[in-house]
Amino acid sequence: GDSFDSFPNGAAALFGADAIPSAGFAQLVAFIGALELGVMKDIEGTGNEHVGDFRNGAIDFGWDTFDEETKLSKRAIELNN
Repeated sequence: GDSFDSFPNGAAALFGADAIPSAGFAQLVAFIGALELGVMKDIEGTGNEHVGDFRNGAIDFGWDTFDEETKLSKRAIELNN
């Protein structure tokens, strides 16, 4: 296999002479497409608290235990990243 440092940075990693193999690029596109179309959906009516809340009533990493002030603070921190 190839190590990460054997590929160039930026667009050259996709289109240059030392680009990642086309099968690897196809795997990346297929995986991202599957996430976008099947997993990362904002399903209404599943308890989502805000736009971008992709838990859809299934995953909870302790978010519901925070008070409103902490939730607002964490959202602001994430948006400012």
